[in-house]
Amino acid sequence: MSSQPLQPSQASQAPTLALLAKDGRRTLPLSVMGDQEFVPLDDLAAAFQLTVREESLDAMTVSYKGRTIVLQPAQALASVSGRLISLPAPLSRSGRRWLVPVEFISRALATIYDVKLELRKPSRLLLIGDIRVPRIVVRYDALGASGRLTIDAMPRATSTVTQDTDRLIVKFDADALDVPSPLMPLQGAQSLAQTARLLDPTTLAITLGPRFAGFKASTQPIESTLRLVIDVAAQPDAAPPPSPQPPPALPTLGQAVSLMRTIVIDPGHGGEDEGAIGGGGAKEKDVTLAVARRAKAAIEARLGLRVLLTREDDRRVALDERTALANNNKADLFVSLHAAASLRPAAAGATIFYAAFEKDAAPPPVPDRVPTFGGGVRDIELVPWELAQTRHLDQSTTFAALLEAQLHDRIPLVRQPIASAPLRVLESANMPAVLVELGYLTNDAQAARLAGDAFATAFVQALSEAIVKLRDAQTAGGTR
Repeated sequence: MSSQPLQPSQASQAPTLALLAKDGRRTLPLSVMGDQEFVPLDDLAAAFQLTVREESLDAMTVSYKGRTIVLQPAQALASVSGRLISLPAPLSRSGRRWLVPVEFISRALATIYDVKLELRKPSRLLLIGDIRVPRIVVRYDALGASGRLTIDAMPRATSTVTQDTDRLIVKFDADALDVPSPLMPLQGAQSLAQTARLLDPTTLAITLGPRFAGFKASTQPIESTLRLVIDVAAQPDAAPPPSPQPPPALPTLGQAVSLMRTIVIDPGHGGEDEGAIGGGGAKEKDVTLAVARRAKAAIEARLGLRVLLTREDDRRVALDERTALANNNKADLFVSLHAAASLRPAAAGATIFYAAFEKDAAPPPVPDRVPTFGGGVRDIELVPWELAQTRHLDQSTTFAALLEAQLHDRIPLVRQPIASAPLRVLESANMPAVLVELGYLTNDAQAARLAGDAFATAFVQALSEAIVKLRDAQTAGGTR
């Protein structure tokens, strides 16, 4: 590795793989063939002190300190000490150079190399050795006259926030940062936070709008992520003062009280699991995350409810972890968002699913008698994890009907828009739960619409109205 200072990645016409290590940074050229990215084998050999030999017409070896990988041009496999490792594409030749799919590094080379290698394919980064490079995701939500910046660092990395005239400077305790492009979607001219960019390898600069008056920063650990929340305030004259409101009256005895406090929205897929992909390149994982983020901001601002997302960025989350987040946070509603694909290009429209179980799959709970703290015993009902949703099917079908009614005049629906299916992500949800297929990415016209702001706005409006009606029904009935 050459000793060059770490620098933020620069966009270029030809794709490159950035190699980051303690002693510096360098790049290797990438070649794109079909939907796969390849790296020249001789460049890898020079960067990692490998020995490459063409043993015969149908075999090539890559060696490092006595450990060897065998490759064959006709097979998408690598053999390491007799163990076969799958690759997304076989060894290929371009002119006089041999090329390997970039995943060769993480799947094969990493098994024989004596230093940790971590490939982050979406960012075209390769981390070498013990180096701290958190993934950074920046989001800005307008909250009336104020706003909120949410900056997630995964794995966790502490940071400091200072103001430098018309910028906020966020410095991370890291060796470099893994950031998307663009780092933050462009905001309007009146936004309190307008742009975000890398100031140096470990520092973000947030450009502030003319109405900015001050900020308050706090951090919150979420599993392997450290979330930095920066609340930004506007100048006093930036918005008309709100009309004084009388203090809310305390509920009297017997008066209905809202039972809905927390909602979990699940953007389907993520990370290497891209989901359905449209002909124009729209990916299910991106569509669902964009809609979920907008729904979170709108529901929190309008309804005052706590909204959690099962993923805040482009990462893979296991199905059971998605439901567990809702259960552990005692959510009152779970909504999983997806987009569909079909062999029929004309297929179009949204569908709302609730969980289906085989007949007699949910035996009645068996009471278990346990001692109480003050003496005596009480009966509790134990429900298997995978059958938790059976207790909420009535509420789930009710919400599906409420959502269908609100979507009806806003977005296209399939002919039978409400259906049941044995969906694992719903089975363990211990609250009303639905899964929404927003539309078909394999329909070119609908794929373009699903990726647009107008569709997200229409869906979020419908979802908000349905939540209000479910909340009102629960409040009136006194049930969750």
